[in-house]
Amino acid sequence: MSDLLLLGLIGGLTLLLLLTLLAFAGYSGLLTGVAVSAGLPPIRNVTMAYKFHMGPYNETGQLFTQSYSVCPRLRLMTIYYDNPHMVSPEKCRCAVGSILSEGEESPSPELLQLYQKFGFKVFSFPAPSHVVTATFPYTTTLSIWLATRRVHPALDAYIKERKLCAHPRLEIYQHDQICFMCPLARQGDFYVPEVKETERKSRGPAEASDTQVDGTGADTMSDTSSVSPEVGPCSRETSAATLSPGVSSSRGWDDSDTRSEHSYSESGASGSSFEELDLEGEGPLGEPRLSPEAEPLGTPKWPRELSTPEKDEE
Repeated sequence: MSDLLLLGLIGGLTLLLLLTLLAFAGYSGLLTGVAVSAGLPPIRNVTMAYKFHMGPYNETGQLFTQSYSVCPRLRLMTIYYDNPHMVSPEKCRCAVGSILSEGEESPSPELLQLYQKFGFKVFSFPAPSHVVTATFPYTTTLSIWLATRRVHPALDAYIKERKLCAHPRLEIYQHDQICFMCPLARQGDFYVPEVKETERKSRGPAEASDTQVDGTGADTMSDTSSVSPEVGPCSRETSAATLSPGVSSSRGWDDSDTRSEHSYSESGASGSSFEELDLEGEGPLGEPRLSPEAEPLGTPKWPRELSTPEKDEE
């Protein structure tokens, strides 16, 4: 009889533990639906303190910790420039840091000096007119793990279905939610100088190999080069005035337009204009919002490991 009582007690405790874990996972966002839409950005123009990282994304945890430790009250933000499903981990690039100011507000000189003292650089970018965006609950550390495995595949599918040119990919860690944002215009303004420098270095050898000198000393393009190295994969500033449905857009690789061969600019198939979508509803500022409705198609998953600091317990 005592043995049955002990087994019942163990079974009850096990069931209670499982229910607790399920409740914790649900609170962290396990059962939360991921709604991707196109519309107005969740943030305005931003000035951030950042550190550049090239390498596996799961090694950025220390950068999150450093940025958070300097000023815990500031929001953390990451800008991912490469798709780890297509780029080798050693070549993936990102910028990790904190938002110093937003909108018309200017960052305080004390904050600037404090972050620069710890080796951070300062970068500002404007608010794009339209973005692809999604949110996910930020209630526990598990929320971060769940978000990276649920939101990114949903963003990939949305962008691929509508053939949008949406890059790079931003993550903003708000008080109780994680905002994901992919600009549909002015993308080049989101590329930090280090990314532009790596692009110049990577294009240098390719340009040299594609250029040959004939017998008279005149430069000629190699026959093996199918396109000019000055042509990028998609437009940095898409607009309905220059794009028609189903037509790809491309522009020169200038200092403000720097995407790697397999950056997020390659994830959107043809770089269609965001104005080809229907306007429906209202955005966060009370203006018309872009409708997320479109024909569903398949898209490859985006498996990755992302390490971020634990959420500050309020």
